[in-house]
Formats: sequence, C-alpha cells, structure tokens
Amino acid sequence: MNRPAVELRHISHRYGSFLALDDVSLSVRAGQVYGLLGPNGAGKTTLLRILSTLLRPTSGSAWVLGLDVQAEPEAVRHRIGVLTAGSGLYDRLTPRETLRYFLRLHGLSRRDAEDRAAAALARFGLESFADRPCASLSTGQRQRVLLARALAHDPEVLILDEPTSGLDVVAARGIHALVAEARACGRAVLLSSHDMLEVELLCDTVGILDGGRLRAEGSVAELRQRSGRDKLAEVFLHYLETTA
Repeated sequence: MNRPAVELRHISHRYGSFLALDDVSLSVRAGQVYGLLGPNGAGKTTLLRILSTLLRPTSGSAWVLGLDVQAEPEAVRHRIGVLTAGSGLYDRLTPRETLRYFLRLHGLSRRDAEDRAAAALARFGLESFADRPCASLSTGQRQRVLLARALAHDPEVLILDEPTSGLDVVAARGIHALVAEARACGRAVLLSSHDMLEVELLCDTVGILDGGRLRAEGSVAELRQRSGRDKLAEVFLHYLETTA
C-alpha cells in the first residue's frame, strides 16, 4: 500500500512550558484536500510550520512524500509549496522578478525560470501587474502573487494557511478554483482556515484541532452524523465544547 503524501505521527511541540501540539497524528493522501479547523492558538500554524521544515517538533515524526522532514529538510522544501500567514513579498521586486528569483532558488536554469515565471503569470492572472513593484499591489493581488510563488515550481504537496484571508469574494473564488485544480492534478493539500463555507466546499477530510490536540477527524458528512449537528460551524463548536 502506498504511503500517504503527508504523515504526522505523535507530533508534540512545546514553546517553553506551553504545550502547543500534543500527540497529533494525521495523514493526507495525494489528490486529497485536508482542512484544519481550530480557534486561534489551537496549534494549526505550529503544525504547518513543522511540515514546512521551519520548526523542529519536540517529539514525534513527520514525512512528506516519504522524506523525513527533520532529516531531509532541503529535499522536502523542493517538493512542497507553502503559503502561510507570515508569508511576505520583497516590496521592490515585481511579481515577474519574484517568480524568477524563487524558481532559481529551486534550481531552475535562468532560461527555465524565465519560461516558468511567464507561464505562472498567465496562469494566475498576474500579467496586468507583472512589472509593477509588489509594494504597489492590493491585498488580493499580493495574495495571488504569493500563491503563484508557492505553486510555480510545480510542487506535489501544498501547505496553505488561511489562503483567502483578507480577500474579496471574487479573489477568494479564484483561490478556491486553484485548490480544486491542485486536487484534480493529484496534489495533496493541507489547508488551514477559519472559513466554514470554504472548508465545506473544498475539503475531503476535516480535522478539528483545539488545545494542541486533534479532537475530531472525518468528512464533513461524518462529522455531522457523529455530532448530531447540521451546520459545520455547529459541528465545530460541538467538539470544542465537549472537549473543554
């Protein structure tokens, strides 16, 4: 049986005396969108930072495409696309220059980086502002550049932390389409969001994280059935209340 694209086994992490993650295990298959729900401080960003090789867990193990996140971080970075709440752009660079630069960091030749950047500009609808400094872009435009940067090297796993935060309905719909396309292409997507409708629309499996622990996991339909609640927001609150 093939291994999942993403695996976490008994992951815990402490910041000093504070236990941010407590024995969390989950997996994401290729072609699956896994949604992480949780209140602020639940441990979602810590979990995503561990998978992104930015943070070493206190205990436990994590793998991406069979690669040990702690032992092989460089190899992992070349095969993941990451968009986190802390992602930023170099204000003096244009979207075109940004994409070229990051593609070169992924080992592409100058010519290949140029070609791949041009393709990404077209695919993500960035051509009309491709040569403007990023400092001059709107919130929605910057978010699209960040997503293009995360996907331009054609990663097999996407790690997305609040990808539609601050976007209007039209811009958010474009992000949703890209996530659906990633799933259709066989990519594994781990998506953290506070937007219940977004999670219901996009996610095959949902994990509810609270107090650093995975309180519930399953499809939206399964979570509704188990909780006896109809709306996903009510399901979410049910699991928070029953584990408080």
